[in-house]
Amino acid sequence: MNAVEIEESVSELALKPFEAEEFSFSFLEAFGNKSTTLKKLRSGSSNKTDVEGAILQRNNIHIATCEEGEVSETLEVLRKSPSTKKNKVEYILATDGLDFQAENIFSGETVACEYKDFHNYFGFFLSLANITTVKQIRESAFDIKATSRLNKLYVELLQHNPDWASAERRHDMNHFLARLIFCFFAEDTDIFREDDLFTDTVQKMSDSNASNTHDVISEIFRAMDTKLENRDEQNIKVWGKKFPYVNGELFSGSTEVPKFTKIARSYLLHVGSLDWKQINPDIFGSMIQAVADEDERGSLGMHYTSVPNILKVLNPLFLDDLREQLEKAEENSRKLLNLRNRMARIRVFDPACGSGNFLVIAYKEMRKIENDINIKRGEINRASEMPLTNFRGIELKDFSAEVARLALIIAEYQCDVLYRGQSLALAEFLPLDAQNWITKGNALRIDWFSVCPPTGTGVKLQGDDLFSTPLDQAEIDFENEGGETYICGNPPFSGARKQTDEQKSDLELVFKNYIKNYKRIDYVGAWFFKAALYSVKTESKFALVATNSICQGQQVPLTWAAIFKLGFKIRFAYTSFNWSNLASNKAGVTVVIVGVDNYNSGSRAIYEIDNKKEVDFINPYLLPNSVEIIPASNKPIFIDVDMSLGVYYSKSAGLILTKDEKNQLIKDGVPLKFIKRFLGSSEFIKGLERYCLWISDNELEEAISHSSILNRINSVKKDRLETKDKAVNKLALKPHQFREYRGTEKFKIFVPIISSENREYFPAGIADESIIPTNKAFYMPNAPLWALSIVISKSHLIWIGSICGRMRNDYSYSSTLGWNTFPIPILTQKNKEDLTACAEEILIARERHFPATIADLYDPDKMPEDLRLAHERNDEVLERIYIGRKFKNDTERLEKLFQLYTKMTSKK
Repeated sequence: MNAVEIEESVSELALKPFEAEEFSFSFLEAFGNKSTTLKKLRSGSSNKTDVEGAILQRNNIHIATCEEGEVSETLEVLRKSPSTKKNKVEYILATDGLDFQAENIFSGETVACEYKDFHNYFGFFLSLANITTVKQIRESAFDIKATSRLNKLYVELLQHNPDWASAERRHDMNHFLARLIFCFFAEDTDIFREDDLFTDTVQKMSDSNASNTHDVISEIFRAMDTKLENRDEQNIKVWGKKFPYVNGELFSGSTEVPKFTKIARSYLLHVGSLDWKQINPDIFGSMIQAVADEDERGSLGMHYTSVPNILKVLNPLFLDDLREQLEKAEENSRKLLNLRNRMARIRVFDPACGSGNFLVIAYKEMRKIENDINIKRGEINRASEMPLTNFRGIELKDFSAEVARLALIIAEYQCDVLYRGQSLALAEFLPLDAQNWITKGNALRIDWFSVCPPTGTGVKLQGDDLFSTPLDQAEIDFENEGGETYICGNPPFSGARKQTDEQKSDLELVFKNYIKNYKRIDYVGAWFFKAALYSVKTESKFALVATNSICQGQQVPLTWAAIFKLGFKIRFAYTSFNWSNLASNKAGVTVVIVGVDNYNSGSRAIYEIDNKKEVDFINPYLLPNSVEIIPASNKPIFIDVDMSLGVYYSKSAGLILTKDEKNQLIKDGVPLKFIKRFLGSSEFIKGLERYCLWISDNELEEAISHSSILNRINSVKKDRLETKDKAVNKLALKPHQFREYRGTEKFKIFVPIISSENREYFPAGIADESIIPTNKAFYMPNAPLWALSIVISKSHLIWIGSICGRMRNDYSYSSTLGWNTFPIPILTQKNKEDLTACAEEILIARERHFPATIADLYDPDKMPEDLRLAHERNDEVLERIYIGRKFKNDTERLEKLFQLYTKMTSKK
């Protein structure tokens, strides 16, 4: 269940009569518990409580109903229950049907309300449904309620107006929804000068069977697009004349409205009955955009980006500086005026703005600062000098662009009410301005100078109106041009291998004149580069959110080399953290934030979580080292020990065997010499058994004398001939072998490609001729054992974690970036002997715990002590070779490795 579905279920439960015996089970059902789970709780088989009549779900919640007036006492009993602690309960909850109290044991947050109102706190319990979220959502039930009700209305209207669901009319439907949102907000915030004017008018003037509901709403929309002096001439209905003239083109153009069913009409009235004064534009916009997107509706309510995450971008980009200048100005009226004038000329530009979250937060934060200036200057209630047109965006999706404009309008009104008072806010709110400042289109194909032109360009592109027409250009009629521009946002993530044809075409458009290997660049890299191209000609800085892959592996020598060539440096960075918003199953993506400019002066900062470190330089690996880029190398730079990729096995299913298939071949008389272990990363780490047929050209005749082998070889030949890949077609000439025939050395060091980031060491091992590495692993043929000591060291792990790419959060090994570039000092014979002894000690420690797998042995919570000590000894011996002692921490390890790399490559 998603958050919206949970809100609906909890709200339905709150409307039902309270049943003490059933409440606990109904509550858990509302949060997505299945009938089988509830059945076990009812029977007592999974109920871990020690409190009579209570229900305890391990790792989740301890619930009890009680007699009237005993809620506080019952909650205390649950709190002190040994079972609560033993079963790691997160929540305790007690209710008597009149009062409702709950507590999050982990955070200490509490809820205390009347029973009839507990549904408003459903967000408090979202982790019961395995949904992680942030405080803003937990405390903002309204936005999810509104999204839920609007979604029901939207779906109902589409079902009964199928023509409005077509691609040709989808914009009309989305525009209709934007109009409704404005009406609901306006009637609850005195903009319409009469409470519930829109909802009451629809209820009174439309028939209960909904036959004329669309006509009534259409007339209301027509009235709001007609000036007061023209209403008699336009024959506006008497009840329509109560509505103000809105302008801003929100209600211009067609006033056609989809036909309503009786159910749709009731949904509309229900939405209108909500208190829209509570709307939070920086939350609501993100969630409501999913209503209008059929592909996203299944994850309704999951698109919220938290304010703290947004501020990680905006604060170091420019807000911190504004606050610092405000503090320095103290009570100096001239300095305060200069700062306010400066802020009036600042433009915030989000070229992938979605529903406008970054722009809304930037606007609200800047209004706070501006208000502080006005208070210090004794100019309370002064109108803001920052026009909404300073906050510009580009958005690909039509409806999201409309919501972004609407969210900013609502944010402006709310700020005016907060800082200037209701009467002044109302006096200046209507009519709306028709300027368009959110551009609909593909940001990688639009000229950003047409959206946010620098001083003196004379760019002025006209847009038809604010809301009704999807635009691919913005109307720039802006007297405050020429100030600073700050580019920010959270562009779409898509790795080089997961891009659509259109995305690949976008990359070509951005990079083709600058980078040859642009096809290998992550999609988000195009936003970084286009921001740099824009900033070359403007006084601007930019900071974007991206998957951490943008600062790893091949992305660095491609994207960042091109950006640096344009004269840019990294000003600040947030190292990898989880961008988990309102996400189900604790899903999230590991991201970095990188702020860039071409100013040589000024401080630089690296943020690790919320710890700020001032540094002199930040390289693309987000490290304070002057080495900018580590290019891939086809050969080891510092040591004469090669590493090779394993065997590629696409279109070779007939050559691959399960354990049972291997045993059956042996029963059929197939000699063991034709069968090898076939290991990739998973098989090596998890101890899984997989085998393959391994037949040399000289042994082919003997091998195919066994019919079971011949049949398998023929199936491989058939598979390879049927594909359209000509290179694979050629491999059909040798269907008894994989693409490569290698890896048969009697001794080799085996290096998996993928390993969990939770492991303290990269778990390489050794193999003999019975094991063939797949292309999901690397191997070092006939390598000395001391090389294993280096591969499995912490120093090597921290290097590959920074220089190689990652698969999600896991380490993703690369021989060309990991082993071949790893700086190793010149080793004496004694050094090699010591490292060999360390490697042997580690291998022996592993053997002591046979048959434990690598996954078992390197589980950070279960790692055997003798193995841990062997690794610590190995690290100490290696690190003494580097600096004569152990490194203090990973930061020092990496700094010394970069220094050695710089020193040794400069010599070479």
